[in-house]
Amino acid sequence: MRHRRKGRKLGRTSTHRQAMLRNLATSLFLTEGDFDSSVDDNVPKVKGRVITTVPKAKEARRVVERCITIARKALKHQEEAQQYGTTAHRHRDEAEYRKWRASDDWRKWSQAMAPVVNARRRAMQLLGDKEAVRILFETVAPRFVDRDGGYTRVLRLAKPRLGDAGERAILEFVGVRDRVIERSEKPAFSEEDNGRDGPQSEQPAESADQSAVQDAPATPAEEQPAQ
Repeated sequence: MRHRRKGRKLGRTSTHRQAMLRNLATSLFLTEGDFDSSVDDNVPKVKGRVITTVPKAKEARRVVERCITIARKALKHQEEAQQYGTTAHRHRDEAEYRKWRASDDWRKWSQAMAPVVNARRRAMQLLGDKEAVRILFETVAPRFVDRDGGYTRVLRLAKPRLGDAGERAILEFVGVRDRVIERSEKPAFSEEDNGRDGPQSEQPAESADQSAVQDAPATPAEEQPAQ
């Protein structure tokens, strides 16, 4: 029985497993960054997608969704702090920046930003990469503001991995390549079309015989005998 046994060992020690899942989650966030193909050779083919084995994808999915939830909860505090912030740079606009630091807005800004700083530190502990944390808070988390969970999906691939024939899967973010179901509209017929195209009503026997007589071809008159 698997009582109180959570997760998969994946044939690795605890430290090796944690490092592997951290690298998978970090790689998924880094695919959402801006790349220059002329400079960087390691440009992802599809943004927001990594390919790995099915057990690894299911375990890395837990780390990714936990990071997104932490960032989502910090977004409202970040928006609240923007109204007390300043656009002055601490080095280029030193006089204006010092004036803002001495005002009461800086104290309100620092109190509002405290949960955001805490959330970034928690995400840094899980990912361990500053660039991945920046992409998480600036690009990925605002995309799922109105979504409570289920930020990623695991899609199994038909072709196994070469070498050991391991079952592969795609771990990607939802909302970008979602399937759109298109249904054809039900045709609307007017009453005239229904009367013309509908089944014809049965005619009574007498009217049918009369129509048959009218439609019959005219026969030549019989010759009268000569007198």
